[in-house]
Amino acid sequence: MEIGLLINYAGGFKELAAEVVDMEAAGLDLAVVAEAYSYDAVSQLGYLAAKTERLKLMSGILQLYTRTPTLTAMTAAGLDYVSDGRYILGLGASGPQVIEGFHGVKYDAPLGRTREVVEICRKVWKRERMEYEGKYYTLPLPADQGTGLGKPLKIINQPVRDNIPIVLAAVGHKNVELTAEIADGWQPIHFYPEKAKAVWGESLEAGLAKRDPALGPLQILTSAALAIGDGTEHLREAIKHYIALYVGGMGARGKNFYNTMACRYGYEDEAKLIQDLYLDGKKMEAAAAVPDELARDTNLVGPEGFIRERIAAYREAGVTTILVTPIGATKEERVAHIAKLRSIVDE
Repeated sequence: MEIGLLINYAGGFKELAAEVVDMEAAGLDLAVVAEAYSYDAVSQLGYLAAKTERLKLMSGILQLYTRTPTLTAMTAAGLDYVSDGRYILGLGASGPQVIEGFHGVKYDAPLGRTREVVEICRKVWKRERMEYEGKYYTLPLPADQGTGLGKPLKIINQPVRDNIPIVLAAVGHKNVELTAEIADGWQPIHFYPEKAKAVWGESLEAGLAKRDPALGPLQILTSAALAIGDGTEHLREAIKHYIALYVGGMGARGKNFYNTMACRYGYEDEAKLIQDLYLDGKKMEAAAAVPDELARDTNLVGPEGFIRERIAAYREAGVTTILVTPIGATKEERVAHIAKLRSIVDE
């Protein structure tokens, strides 16, 4: 099992990069840079590539709609080049609030576009001439849609790798099924090891049944807050606010997958209460309504013995990488959490 770090949107990046270097020495395997509608992830990943030596680097996530498929492929190849083959392309659809609201681009057909973007990226990395006819992307652009001067080009440089790993962030059933079929890795959220099969099991099985064996086993990258030690249990209260945001505030009543996910985890009454409170503006009450068990068992916050139990549960559920957010008042404390987790994972 590998250990990854989720890098926050805010804060001093150069100071954080220095912290990542120390975490690399402490046993960190992967650093994931978010993008959302903050600074772009690419420039920060390039900076980290120059500051680190063996650490894998991943975008978490690049949105489908804001770059052309070929630019996404070129960007991935460029990051793989400057990192000497350490880059992982984290890709996802984001949501209409960001894509249409911040970027002014129409949000449509996330499943179909995901499949085509992945196919185009893999053609680019193999240095194939770019001739592609899809439902959403056609390369070169047809003459009746442009000047008619487009040529089927191939990327000039030889990419470091022609099979850069692709990780898809997916939570909806059809998205997860597609991910299991075509991606190298899957990044879910609020992953509850003992109950995840009830939510995503059928989707994963359907996708894996269509998977090309050449892709190898599907990697699963989950996220969790991290604090190891006696007396850390009180930190779970802050985690409840994060869960309440998703279960209560993402989407609307009747159309919120995170709420549906909590229901399928067995918290139907609690999920309804959290959503009602959150949408009524009672965010503190919504966080207080999050079950202790849900905050506890979807994160790594507690004594060493508890952390060992949770790592075993994640392994049993097929998790290959845990993306952590260390909780600590100082850099030294956060680095120490990584080092301790490394020793536990390697036992």
